[in-house]
Amino acid sequence: MKPLHGIHIVEFEGLGPGPLAGRMLADMGARVTVVERPGPADVAQRLGGDPASSPLRRGKQAVALDLKTPAGREAALALVAQADGLIEGFRPGVMERLGLGPADCAAHRPALVYGRMTGWGQDGPLAARAGHDLNYVALSGLLDLGLGDSPQPPPPTALGDAGGALGLALGMVSGLLQAQRTGQGCVVDAAIGDMAVAMGALVWWMRANGQIDPAAQRGCEPGHSPFHDSPFYDLYLCADGRSLSVAALEAPFYKELLQRLGLHDVDPAQQYEHAHWPALKARLRAVFASQPLAHWVAVFEGSDACVAPVLRPAEAALHPHHVHRQSLVAGDAAPAPRLHPLPLATKPL
Repeated sequence: MKPLHGIHIVEFEGLGPGPLAGRMLADMGARVTVVERPGPADVAQRLGGDPASSPLRRGKQAVALDLKTPAGREAALALVAQADGLIEGFRPGVMERLGLGPADCAAHRPALVYGRMTGWGQDGPLAARAGHDLNYVALSGLLDLGLGDSPQPPPPTALGDAGGALGLALGMVSGLLQAQRTGQGCVVDAAIGDMAVAMGALVWWMRANGQIDPAAQRGCEPGHSPFHDSPFYDLYLCADGRSLSVAALEAPFYKELLQRLGLHDVDPAQQYEHAHWPALKARLRAVFASQPLAHWVAVFEGSDACVAPVLRPAEAALHPHHVHRQSLVAGDAAPAPRLHPLPLATKPL
């Protein structure tokens, strides 16, 4: 039996992160009822085709309700009265104007966990502003921690939107545990912008220790990570235009990187001497550009040099590790994280 078996979530369907959070809960066993709007979902169709066949509907059942009518509103409240949790992804104030805000729903279900998925949150100067994944991550301070002039496009929606979905799912589960103990529901204010900042906890820790800003402390440019412009943490173009990721931060891994590349004249002990970085980075660019990606994949096969190819989605689905783990099933991401039974003790305590 899955851990959320017996939990009922009502999801007022929106775009992206809200439905993804609902799918995460459904993957863990929750019964999720999607309240969809009658008529075509134009934006959703442009993004991913017919919503009815969307992978974000996995494990869910749907009911069409016109929330702008008294009958639709009453039907929605009847669903909520029998639910443990609710997910909505409208702009702040929309659900209140529909008569389905937290106070309206709490009158029917005091133990309800009311999840609100937004970009900027329920309050603050930007709360009513429109935005998308790239905007939220940009404002977090993390987008500028790039890799110099590497061949790197803007990050996909996995960073902001999926991070927001994960935050909402965590908030929902936490709220459900609290409601089970106390009988009192709560509102989960899940903002993508908040999650982008929260997921940068290691960055703030590094900054507090002087590794990021001010520049004078570590020789870094303002706003960049301590590995900005380093030769051992970057993306490199290969001869066929494909990219290779290199992240050999620790000394043993860096030493293996140099050995696999045949750079025996480079002293591994000088790894963090910034004065050597420009020349070595230029040399590594030339080395990696001399052969296609497949060559370098073979060179680093089975190594601890922290080197991996930048795969296209179709290639990722066929990678032996993902195949072994069954990370993708029929072209869709498998449920994660995975829960396994705790092994029985083999020896008495």
